Amino acid sequence: MSLDVALCAIADMQSSANTVAEYLGEAPVERRAAIAQVRAMIRKNLPKGYAEQMQYGMIGYVVPHKLYPAGYHAKPEEPLPFIHLASQKNFMALYMPYERMGIGEWCKERYAASGKKLEIGKECIRFKKLEDLPLEPAALRAGSQLAIPSVR
Repeated sequence: MSLDVALCAIADMQSSANTVAEYLGEAPVERRAAIAQVRAMIRKNLPKGYAEQMQYGMIGYVVPHKLYPAGYHAKPEEPLPFIHLASQKNFMALYMPYERMGIGEWCKERYAASGKKLEIGKECIRFKKLEDLPLEPAALRAGSQLAIPSVR
């Protein structure tokens, strides 16, 4: 499943918030602290020049057009998606192409070592509470560079 298919699959769960602050304000109270902590970890490890914005009805971290003018292949007018953080109906999720970045097995090993139940899709890690999410895979992904010549 590609990232665009994964993101489209959750279209019915999209927020109508225009800003990250609005999104956080409408998130369920019991999830706000977890979302805030994951968001802080992503922002701390985000490569220089990448941006946080609303995209696909969730918090998105993107490669802006100033770094990658071609934009997203499916919608060139949009910046290239990098990571997305969402509060869905039954879980929270990090949408990221970890398999294509070569850290899929590492993520699975980290979960196994932690004793936590792995709730993973091809392009996302689902979690119900912060304690269910080993933050290292997300930090690694947030700190890695995509193989984009103009971003390196």
